[in-house]
Amino acid sequence: MDLNSASTVVLQVLTQATSQDTAVLKPAEEQLKQWETQPGFYSVLLNIFTNHTLDINVRWLAVLYFKNGIDRYWRRVAPHALSEEEKSTLRAGLITNFNEPINQIATQIAVLIAKVARLDCPRQWPELIPTLIESVKVQDDLRQHRALLTFYHVTKTLASKRLSADRKLFYDLASGIYSFACSLWNHHTDTFLQQVSSGNEAAVLSSLERTLLSLKVLRKLTVNGVVEPHKNMEVMGFLHGIFERLKQFLECSRSIGTDNVCRDRLEKTIILFTKVLLDFLDQHPFSFTPLIQRSLEFSVSYVFTEVGEGVTFERFIVQCMNLIKMIVKNYAYKPSKNFEDSNPATLEAHKIKMAFFTYPTLTEICRRLVSHYFLLTEEELTMWEEDPEGFTAEETGGDSWKYSLRPCTEVLFIDIFHEYNQTLTPVLLEMMQTLQGPTNVEDMNALLIKDAVYNAVGLAAYELFDSVDFDQWFKNQLLPELQVIHNRYKPLRRRVIWLIGQWISVKFKSDLRPMLYEAICNLLQDQDLVYLETMFTLLFQLLQQVTECDTKMHVLHVLSCVIERVNVQIRPYVGCLVQYLPLLWKQSEEHNMLRCAILTTLIHLVQGLGADSKNLYPFLLPVIQLSTDVSQPPHVYLLEDGLELWLVTLENSPCITPELLRIFQNMSPLLELSSESVRTCFKIINGYIFLSSTEFLQTYAVGLCQSFCELLKEITTDGQVQVLKVVENALKVNPVLGPQMFQPILPCIFRGIIEGERYPVVMSTYLGVMGRVLLQNTSFFSSLLNEMAHKFNQEMDQLLGNMIEMWVDRMDNITQPERRKLSALALLSLLPSDNSVIQDKFCGIINISVEGLHDVMTEDPETGTYKDCMLMSHLEEPKVTEDEEPPTEQDKRKKMLALKDPVHTVSLQQFVYEKLKAQQELLGEQGFQSLMETVDTEVVTQLQEFLQGF
Repeated sequence: MDLNSASTVVLQVLTQATSQDTAVLKPAEEQLKQWETQPGFYSVLLNIFTNHTLDINVRWLAVLYFKNGIDRYWRRVAPHALSEEEKSTLRAGLITNFNEPINQIATQIAVLIAKVARLDCPRQWPELIPTLIESVKVQDDLRQHRALLTFYHVTKTLASKRLSADRKLFYDLASGIYSFACSLWNHHTDTFLQQVSSGNEAAVLSSLERTLLSLKVLRKLTVNGVVEPHKNMEVMGFLHGIFERLKQFLECSRSIGTDNVCRDRLEKTIILFTKVLLDFLDQHPFSFTPLIQRSLEFSVSYVFTEVGEGVTFERFIVQCMNLIKMIVKNYAYKPSKNFEDSNPATLEAHKIKMAFFTYPTLTEICRRLVSHYFLLTEEELTMWEEDPEGFTAEETGGDSWKYSLRPCTEVLFIDIFHEYNQTLTPVLLEMMQTLQGPTNVEDMNALLIKDAVYNAVGLAAYELFDSVDFDQWFKNQLLPELQVIHNRYKPLRRRVIWLIGQWISVKFKSDLRPMLYEAICNLLQDQDLVYLETMFTLLFQLLQQVTECDTKMHVLHVLSCVIERVNVQIRPYVGCLVQYLPLLWKQSEEHNMLRCAILTTLIHLVQGLGADSKNLYPFLLPVIQLSTDVSQPPHVYLLEDGLELWLVTLENSPCITPELLRIFQNMSPLLELSSESVRTCFKIINGYIFLSSTEFLQTYAVGLCQSFCELLKEITTDGQVQVLKVVENALKVNPVLGPQMFQPILPCIFRGIIEGERYPVVMSTYLGVMGRVLLQNTSFFSSLLNEMAHKFNQEMDQLLGNMIEMWVDRMDNITQPERRKLSALALLSLLPSDNSVIQDKFCGIINISVEGLHDVMTEDPETGTYKDCMLMSHLEEPKVTEDEEPPTEQDKRKKMLALKDPVHTVSLQQFVYEKLKAQQELLGEQGFQSLMETVDTEVVTQLQEFLQGF
């Protein structure tokens, strides 16, 4: 592509590609796609997005196409890879000027430079870092900021690489630039502190932005760039200096308004300081030991004393609490039961902790947590009143303890109480003692204090087991409180019932349960949930007697709740309901909402009946057929519940039946719907594969494959992953038939791997699919490789080498332990080999294998030997407790499948040993040693440790 003549044409097509008119947009996108592999195209794009006189939208699109091209064509092994000459020109052009005026485009340019750096720096791009360092020194504000932004993204990207050779390169880079990064950060920080009192908001914001970016660089260098940071005076000096800087920045918050951009940036910078400490503690706990005392003093003073008044904010308090919690809980700081066996570094850290957490300090922390942080706010009381489920979900959701104040305070309380329970138990008992008897309903503050103390007693239930006579406390204190009916007592009644729930599995006499049931019934306004048979019979009679559609729906809803709650225990009582529901379904033909309620009841009924639900098929399957048929008008109302019923029917089906198989004819048009229903559709497809892969695939795979090929062209990343998981499951269940049935999709997956699919989650699934083919169907893999070699016009060996190289490079994309082990097994299956290409990739295969061993091997503390934690046997039958739902038929099928899966039946440790032994026998001792010398010595050492005893 000639640079001068092409620029005008490319610019015109890019302009068309920004159009809202699809008639103009689509042809432009097609043309750009064709140009992606043309030499010179990316040089034209570079000229366009660096020309600040052009339209912003056009420049933005040019940057995105350039960035996507890096993912696909920058690697030398990629099909249609960019030439080394063009890449050299592009690298030089990218760092010629750091003067992009538009923030969003500047960020994208910084990201794409970082992407190139990940592949080329420092070997092919040694001038990048020196250029950035010089550029951040310039006086021009814009250039300095853009260079610093790029410096951060490059550092962040290089720090994320995990192979040992890449880590060494980053260590070398960090040691060379750490002093400069420190001085740069100190300079911008001092500038900000000088300007903050000037009143010039623009200057303050500018210097604060640079402070934030330079601190982000230092965070990556400090946490990921130093092998033994405690021996590096500069690193430790920076970390010790954080506390003084934090104090200065917190004081600055007094002079900066509460609602402006500066305030937002200031708080982000303060939080980033705490992230540096938290990340460093997480990655280097022993190097953090000299910082323990200062971290605890700082955090406790700002969170639990008046020092923090007027300057702290919620996220900062959360971060300080997380820092205290991580120090308290850190296993590196916990000595062995026999102190003499403990690491000296562990003992030193433990000694510092014990010296800090004195009785007065612990007492003050405990009292402040309960009497200050546990108090419900007015906003929380309102939310609890209006949306109790939302309030509970917000409190207990996922990792909320890391980010939200209330969950964080509760987790900190639990951890400190557990660690220092002998000291803190008397403190909490004293607080309980002061709250005996009823509380004046007019004294809202006293009610909230009691609520907070009860919260603490519930959270510490296991620690207080021997110290609280809960049975007496229940009879004398808690039961009377449940009987106070005043509206202001409502929060306390809720807290009391929650508190009893916390203690009931810890310490509660069975003869007190009738009293508790009676209290619960009163709270539930006489809805008796104790006598299942009587209640179910009465509800069924009511369902038959009522005539209004809405009333029937309400009764069905209650029945569904009961069935869901008692699960399999409902089986003896559902005969009458099973007989009645077909009649009710027929009567409700004109009432789709009532039919929705029937579908919901059927869902819970099938779950309760399990494999016995097969007896319902004469009624059940026609209901599913109608509800999921998009050619029938009722599907508008019934589809969502109908799909859910279809899914649970499959999950609980003991075997396939012709009628159940026939319903799948409804699926093809369902996959064309762009809705949440598609996710359930994929689960249904997987359900059929697990239930009867051979019959299902032979009947429907061809049509399903066509649908999938169409879907993969236009659905989201998440949708692609759902499609690929179906293929992966088919290969897992049926390694012989699966690849044949989904053969049209596999070349697309192979191409995605070779071209370096840019979305990690998609790449991970690609590798999972290909790992199955390579490991479990070698002959099919060979034919696929041959087919792709013809398509790419390459030798088979060369293409195989490219695939292995990309696999090794993108191993970090795979986060699931099962897939990581599968990758190791699959690549090892290529050994033994005298193929020069495979031997050339031997180092990468061993790296992946050692990473896999780290993932799956656990050490037996008694014998000191390693074992593969993913191995399963027929003897491992998990016991189901009363509180757990019994396994579905599909769960049992998955368990049986796992017992045949190489991931769960082949010891990776044994497999590595056998493959290396075979390779040694093939090449001879000298040849094998030459091959092993290509592997990093640190990796070899780790490998030898894992293979001890063989």
